[in-house]
Amino acid sequence: MSPQPDSTTAGGAPAPPAAVVLLEAVRSELAALDLPLALPGAQEAREAVRAALGQLQDYILPRYRSLDAPLLAVVGGSTGAGKSTLVNALVGHPVTRSGAIRPTTRQPILLHHPGDGAWFASDRVLPTLSRVHAGTTAPNVPASAAGVAPDPAAMGQLVLLPDAAIPAGIALLDAPDVDSVSDDNRALAGQLLAAADLWIFVTTANRYADAVPWKLLLDAASRDILVAVVLDRVPAGAEAEVSADLSQMLQREGLGGAALFVVPESGLDALGMLPAQSVDPIRAWLAAIAADAAGRAEIARRTLNGTVRALAGRVETVARAALEQDEAAGQLADDVAAAYRDALETIRAASTDGTLLRGEVLARWQDFVGTGEFFRALESGIGRLRDRIGAFFRGQPQPAVKVETAIESGLQAVVVDQAARAAEDADQRWRSDPAGRALLGGEDLSGTSEGFSAAVAEQIRAWQGDVLTLIRTEGADKRSQARWLSFGVNGLGVILMVVVFSFTGGLTGVEVGIAGGTTVVGQKLLEAIFGEDAVRRLAQEARAGLDRRCKGLLEAESRRFLDRLPGQSRTVDGASLVETLERRAQELARLGEAA
Repeated sequence: MSPQPDSTTAGGAPAPPAAVVLLEAVRSELAALDLPLALPGAQEAREAVRAALGQLQDYILPRYRSLDAPLLAVVGGSTGAGKSTLVNALVGHPVTRSGAIRPTTRQPILLHHPGDGAWFASDRVLPTLSRVHAGTTAPNVPASAAGVAPDPAAMGQLVLLPDAAIPAGIALLDAPDVDSVSDDNRALAGQLLAAADLWIFVTTANRYADAVPWKLLLDAASRDILVAVVLDRVPAGAEAEVSADLSQMLQREGLGGAALFVVPESGLDALGMLPAQSVDPIRAWLAAIAADAAGRAEIARRTLNGTVRALAGRVETVARAALEQDEAAGQLADDVAAAYRDALETIRAASTDGTLLRGEVLARWQDFVGTGEFFRALESGIGRLRDRIGAFFRGQPQPAVKVETAIESGLQAVVVDQAARAAEDADQRWRSDPAGRALLGGEDLSGTSEGFSAAVAEQIRAWQGDVLTLIRTEGADKRSQARWLSFGVNGLGVILMVVVFSFTGGLTGVEVGIAGGTTVVGQKLLEAIFGEDAVRRLAQEARAGLDRRCKGLLEAESRRFLDRLPGQSRTVDGASLVETLERRAQELARLGEAA
């Protein structure tokens, strides 16, 4: 009795569950991998990921779960090599369509012994292909009309055809051309060959050195898959010369163990069939494989181990590509961070070195404090200074809001200008990098975003409100509450803002000269009311609050760049996905070397 499709045994030994767990983990991690940046080699790495996922799904995992399932022998080769004609000859009657129209084979046809049907009716192998059950071609129907009629819309179908001429334990799959004019056909041919336990590779006397077949044959060598090469349509008298040359090529490329069969050029009979004796050696070779259960298990394990080793190499390559992606994304992020960090430092400098105490701000400040009164008050003691300034404010109120507005406008201009410079810098850095250029596409991010200027003004006004809150909070429990209230919260708040703009190195009272010394007078007034330590602390808190708001504004602007970057590879059990893939590659290599 044939083994059931859900069997997981080979020769009575259970398939190692740890291997399946590992392979499932690799599939999950590869599926989670994203390689979006336009780096050299990235496209090849993406193709390697797709190929690895396809082979895990189509062959490796199904074979590990069903090590004693029948072998799948895929018949592949170049356009017009005679694959379908060969398959018909091996079966002994037309079962798959052959002819001059290319491509002939659009839907792959899987021929199997009737007793092995359960193995292939499910999605055990090639799960992405839907199953179509076909009946046997009627007697005397020529090969040109045999099998399933070509249907381009049925590309994703696998035609299952039971036939008693196929020995139990092995199935033949007639695949599309590996060099088909149809992209879909070529992709399907590659998918089917990747799912094979053994290959029957068909070529011709005048095409056996073509590049496309040899690329696939070299892939077979890397997988250590059992290969039979059929040299078809060899002219009479050229058999020895051509087969000797092909044998040497196979030997040089690591395929010296491949079985080589020569099919002489022969006329076809009325049904489009080759003479039976021309393929007798191939039929006998397949029958011998099918009859040897232990040999079949060895072929399955050999191909499986070789495929897992090849997968390990692919995963290692993909891990390197993922690391390059992370490093490139990190560099692009650093470029943006550097541009906006420089902008923040320039804003900090401009708001501490007296730069803002010029122009409109200086004019409104001097109007507010009355420069002459302040300088005359300097000749008196601190107590008299406090009283006289208080009387000055009470008797000659100058609207603090004008200073606040001037500060808002001046600070807004600095922040917007520096944000624009940062955007231009970041844009230029990205455009000098192929990956960054691809992320930007045709969009210009070299200026500030829409609404940024208004957002800056809003944050500055919010900061000014914070400063007034600091003044209120600090004076709430002071004995001099009545006196500081007489100055007005807004008035003292404006003085603190101006002190902040001349507050460098963590010290207050640095005369910057721009405001004619009036910031020193303002500081002395605050110290007379709140005390020196309190003024220093208030200035530090106000400074820190302004820094936070400016930093937040610039960080929000930088998101226009950073949001285009892929996230760093996710972590798996505390390790990055890159580190995990590197470890998986080593584990797969060890699994592929296991007996």
